[in-house]
Amino acid sequence: MAFEEYVRSEVVADYAEGFLTRREALRRLMLLGVGATAAGAVLAACGGGSPKSSAASTTTAPSTSGTTAAGGAVAPVGPAPLATEAVAFPGPAGQLTGSWSAAPAPKGAALVIHENQGLTPHFVSLPGRLAASGYSALAVDLLSRKGGTGAFSDPAAATAALTAIPLPDLVADMESALTEVLHRVGRHKAGVMGFCFGGGLVWSLLAAGEARLAAACPFYGPLPDNHDFSGAKAAVLAFYGETDARVDATRDAAVAALAAADLPHEIKTEPRAGHAFFNETKPTFVRAAAADAYAAVLDWFGRYLS
Repeated sequence: MAFEEYVRSEVVADYAEGFLTRREALRRLMLLGVGATAAGAVLAACGGGSPKSSAASTTTAPSTSGTTAAGGAVAPVGPAPLATEAVAFPGPAGQLTGSWSAAPAPKGAALVIHENQGLTPHFVSLPGRLAASGYSALAVDLLSRKGGTGAFSDPAAATAALTAIPLPDLVADMESALTEVLHRVGRHKAGVMGFCFGGGLVWSLLAAGEARLAAACPFYGPLPDNHDFSGAKAAVLAFYGETDARVDATRDAAVAALAAADLPHEIKTEPRAGHAFFNETKPTFVRAAAADAYAAVLDWFGRYLS
């Protein structure tokens, strides 16, 4: 599935689930290059429930399915994060930026690939959780070519800008970010984890033949049209949500491609969980599934990075 098609389908799905009003869904589809008439027809065909929160016209409200942290926000799974720092490093088309956290006694390292709204606060802090669990981590900002995620006050505009970047450029930026990770951690092995759009980019990184990765954990990522992983060497642990029909439709093809490439792999489908179940800032957050997945990632990294 082309990434443009995937992101558009995600807007339609959010509208059908009641996370977006019709007006906001139309706006987002038009930012993604869909004409007003075509966008209206697509939304009319899929139906759409009543908005699930008063904030649905512009954003989505955090789930109430988890415990809350100070200030009423939903607390993420995993340990309390270590400090992160904003970093900059060379990329193929100029400076790349990201969020870095160093583990005191690292067992390995990880590259984190964000969702389609860029390096949001969830992904800024995620390296700190991984570092607290023993894995130094870098979350790269793939909107660096567009001035960085911070240049966009409208998340939908950030998504449109990210989707407009050609896939080869995104892969090149991820490869540069992996180079930075390996430079910072020396002898340690590195893995990658990505989410939604970023999960699809993890598959694309494997398809590009990135052989420096020892482990890969795509979370509910759409399988790209090119899914020949024969040039990769990573052990792959892929996550899906039981009710995430759009991405689950690509699961069997992913399994077949992993088997054809003879890569060590496991597939975890989290019960009673849908798309974006790991992100505590989303209404689809499912604490039990996120906690199980985080523990599984640490076990996988322990097996293949340590």
